[in-house]
Amino acid sequence: MKFRQMNKMLKPKIISFLQIKTLAYSSLGGAVFLFLGLPIPLLIGPMLGCLVAALIGFRLKGFDKISILMRTVLGVAIGSTFTPEILSEIGQLGASLIIIPLFLLVVCAVGYFYFKFLGFDTGTSYYGSIPGGLVEMLVFGDKAGANVRALSLIHATRVLIIMLVVPFVVTTIWDIDLTRPPGVHINQVPILEIGLMIFAAITGWRLAVLLKVPGATILGPMVLTSILTLTDLIHFRPPVEFIWGAQFFIGLGVGIRYSGVTGVEVRQYILSALGYCLLLGFVSLLFVFVVVGLLDTSPMDTLLAYLPGG
Repeated sequence: MKFRQMNKMLKPKIISFLQIKTLAYSSLGGAVFLFLGLPIPLLIGPMLGCLVAALIGFRLKGFDKISILMRTVLGVAIGSTFTPEILSEIGQLGASLIIIPLFLLVVCAVGYFYFKFLGFDTGTSYYGSIPGGLVEMLVFGDKAGANVRALSLIHATRVLIIMLVVPFVVTTIWDIDLTRPPGVHINQVPILEIGLMIFAAITGWRLAVLLKVPGATILGPMVLTSILTLTDLIHFRPPVEFIWGAQFFIGLGVGIRYSGVTGVEVRQYILSALGYCLLLGFVSLLFVFVVVGLLDTSPMDTLLAYLPGG
């Protein structure tokens, strides 16, 4: 009997029933978005599926290790866009790039004083105002003694609103079809390049962790992939199957942040975050209009560049 209990304790649990249910909610959300032909269905659908389930009161559980791997795919996808053609255009975008630090400074200042005005402590106000990666803000905020639950809901709401609003703005104003596959299928990508992408994802991530780079899961793979792309070793983006998987688990990861949310937390944290999103939208649009007016840049590209998404 004791041996059986010990064997059960040592046996690794691959997936829990709670995770299976979370997958079901996410899949249902994705299926609804696919059926309705809505933009980025495998990102927004799972996110809203988990959000609705959480607000109903169902418990949710994410996939931490898989989510980390999926973020490395995102880093590879970004890095693969750094082609020589893109680099040749950086000179034209130089002035716009110089303005971005000022934009971030204004966003953080507005957010900090907004949260302080609402009664949040200094640590929560500071890390709640920074439009950085959700996981990184929670880690840094926890070390600073901030309210981690508040930070989790504030940043999840920020990311949620951006993911919901921006795709519809882009499709409505510029008639961009966001329901199309974001690239080519896996059978169209050379096996050697797939191997290089996997190498860049894992190696870039681990090197960034060793160097203590913030956002290591994205920045590490992004930098290494950009090097491989600029040296003419990678010519494709990650296959759509990889991108779809990353979208699904990133959307799920945002949605589960609302698991166990209470009425008090909705009033204190989520409503405060919605107000912050309105301020962010105002600041972003202000900078977009100024940059487009002064530098004659593409309105859509400028909007995407000045989104406080993290």
